[in-house]
Amino acid sequence: MSLYSKRILYEDDHLLGVNKLSCELVVKGRGKVQKLSLFDYLKKDYPGLKVLHRLDFETSGVVVFGKSKDTELIKAKKIYRTVVIGRMKNNRGVISKKLPARTGGEVEAMTRYNVLRKFKDASYVEAEIETGRHHQIRKHFASIGHPLVLDQVYGNERQYSKFSRRFRLKKFFLHAVRIEMEHPVTGKRIAIEAPMPKVFNDFLNNLA
Repeated sequence: MSLYSKRILYEDDHLLGVNKLSCELVVKGRGKVQKLSLFDYLKKDYPGLKVLHRLDFETSGVVVFGKSKDTELIKAKKIYRTVVIGRMKNNRGVISKKLPARTGGEVEAMTRYNVLRKFKDASYVEAEIETGRHHQIRKHFASIGHPLVLDQVYGNERQYSKFSRRFRLKKFFLHAVRIEMEHPVTGKRIAIEAPMPKVFNDFLNNLA
């Protein structure tokens, strides 16, 4: 377990909180995958481990697993940090916009945000969600004209090229910095935090 011991953020008899890296799978998806997922590695040491929620491949930060099959993730508040294109006019706000559901149709989705710092052509923001729709944060910020910096899917090629050339980077930053939840067994409110990745902090320092 030495490879992952430093990435354990929280552990008790029922839950395991781990710091996921960017470009790391939580679970193995469809198709051929060369690397084992985080879950596959962890379950070698935790045979009864259960996936309670997921983060996208590019997203880093807190992931919580259940250590027994009857452990469920009750309502949780997930807080992320990211950098978006442009100086946001409002320092805080709510983006409420329906998003496509995986099973078809549209579902309600809400993202609350707070601007932590503004730069010449970007804003460092903290976003809070409870719904967790597919690519919710990326889609919501793009919908108000502030896509994530270096997001090729929901941004545009000109903006991507501008930041990619300037910083010699190719992927956006989205970090799940904190999750607050009701413990599924004790009922107590707990919070699990993941430190900011060095490459993310370096990027912020270079933006200044």
